[in-house]
Amino acid sequence: MSLIPTYPTPRDLVKGKTVVVTAAAGTGIGFAVAKRAAEEGARVLISDFHERRLGEAADRIATETGHRPATCICDVTDQAQVDALRDAAIAELGHIDVLINNAGLGGEVSVVDMSDDQWHRVLDVTLNSVFRMTRAFLPHMQDRKSGAIVNNASVLGWRAQKGQAHYAAAKAGVMAFTRCSAVEAAEFGVRINAVAPSIAMHAFLAKVTTDELLDELAAREAFGRPAEVWEVANVMLFLASDLASYMTGEVLSVSSQRA
Repeated sequence: MSLIPTYPTPRDLVKGKTVVVTAAAGTGIGFAVAKRAAEEGARVLISDFHERRLGEAADRIATETGHRPATCICDVTDQAQVDALRDAAIAELGHIDVLINNAGLGGEVSVVDMSDDQWHRVLDVTLNSVFRMTRAFLPHMQDRKSGAIVNNASVLGWRAQKGQAHYAAAKAGVMAFTRCSAVEAAEFGVRINAVAPSIAMHAFLAKVTTDELLDELAAREAFGRPAEVWEVANVMLFLASDLASYMTGEVLSVSSQRA
């Protein structure tokens, strides 16, 4: 197993930009990318449906970076709340340079045992939310003739894993939506890309996944370990930054999996 690399030194990747991150409470990729965005010089607004954890996340980012992000409660399955998030973000930040669609929901269940509710809930949170958020924020970016949207997909959009049909279908949909929406947005100077992580370790994942499965997934990685959440966040911020100015409609795998 390879050693975890040193936490990155800030390089002003998104200095002066405004960044909105969904599903940023807790310990996952959303929190990591919000923290990294603050470290890289952005003004940040974080959102989640869980009020207490959202406040705790903002407090922690403030403590660790010296910059407290704005917050807004939002259930990404409700278009009215998504629209309210957009309005609150514009009111707080003035304009939106970067939208990071991080919300997602998993769960393990075989196809023959999967209920309609389980199928629809995973697709609603994981795929439909990306559509709702993009539909809400894209006109603002198009009017400004600039902006970047970064979606969180998964290698399961390409690869098979039993018990994950609903989640994999949703993430494959995120990939396809990214490509098609990017073509539409390009003429307005707006870029839309996605990352596809393999496995990124955080406390919630450890809580809902068996040690045996985590060990199996980590063993598939060439580095012999899961990614740190901030390693995924680094790639998201690259896509959000001006360094990725010629990239749109792309899905970058954040993975060390062997072919």
